[in-house]
Amino acid sequence: MPVFGFGHVPGIAPIAVARLPHGKPVVDPTAVGAHTHDFLVLFYAHLAHGRVLIDGRRWTVTDGDLFVIAPGQVVSFDDRFEEAATDGWTVWFPTDVVRPGMPGAYSSWRAHPLLSPFARGINRAQRLPVPPTDRAGLVERFAALDAELRARREGHQEAVLAHLTLLLVATARLSTDVADHLRSADEPLLAAVFEAIEARYHEPISLADVAADLALTAGHLTTVVRRKTGRTVQQWITQRRMQQARLLLTETDLTVTAISRRVGYPDTSYFIKRFRSGHGVTPTQWRDAVPPMR
Repeated sequence: MPVFGFGHVPGIAPIAVARLPHGKPVVDPTAVGAHTHDFLVLFYAHLAHGRVLIDGRRWTVTDGDLFVIAPGQVVSFDDRFEEAATDGWTVWFPTDVVRPGMPGAYSSWRAHPLLSPFARGINRAQRLPVPPTDRAGLVERFAALDAELRARREGHQEAVLAHLTLLLVATARLSTDVADHLRSADEPLLAAVFEAIEARYHEPISLADVAADLALTAGHLTTVVRRKTGRTVQQWITQRRMQQARLLLTETDLTVTAISRRVGYPDTSYFIKRFRSGHGVTPTQWRDAVPPMR
């Protein structure tokens, strides 16, 4: 099954938006069929008539439906994608875009209040009906985000994040009992895997270590995680490490060697190799391309 990554570009706000049906979405669902991804997606169908499958559960898409799709969820469309949203928007962004006000305030993105609708699992809210009175305002928020991303004027990263935050606030308000469940209790094994990764990604942790923490065999854990998310445990460990590396490169003056050690790579050369493989540039080049924090 295809697994799509975000595709970070240094110096550019890691948020993307497309107007439907003619805009270019994150992937072409018609071309790839069932697929998954390692980022968060908002899919708003302002005018629609079609069906979408999320983790095998079929949803009828109707006017005013807002879908929240988490990393690892399998998505496909019964009908032509253009018919599923004859007028709408899709926004996608990596989990590390929305950060708490201070380091360590939340253990992971799943515990962030604004991202809790994404962390609910397939049996919880995936489709959030937008009341007719709120739809025009929501469309304006998508359009404002799109305009800021296209212009890329000075300070666009801060402005784009502000627009995204407003979208996420609106999404959270649509979801009932948002604070009731801040992690995917419907998938306790996956929740435990990600909690183990979060607790130990800064160490030289391996698949065997995560499996031991959960009292499971490495083979069984690999099978379950790959089937449910499209990626291996080691790939999720790497993603979490790269997420933290980008944060430290952007917001601190730590040396590359110090950052390498903080994200679980005692060998700095190997860290640089892994970072370049995933981002197309070295950590130093990434840092140089990102505007200084104000």
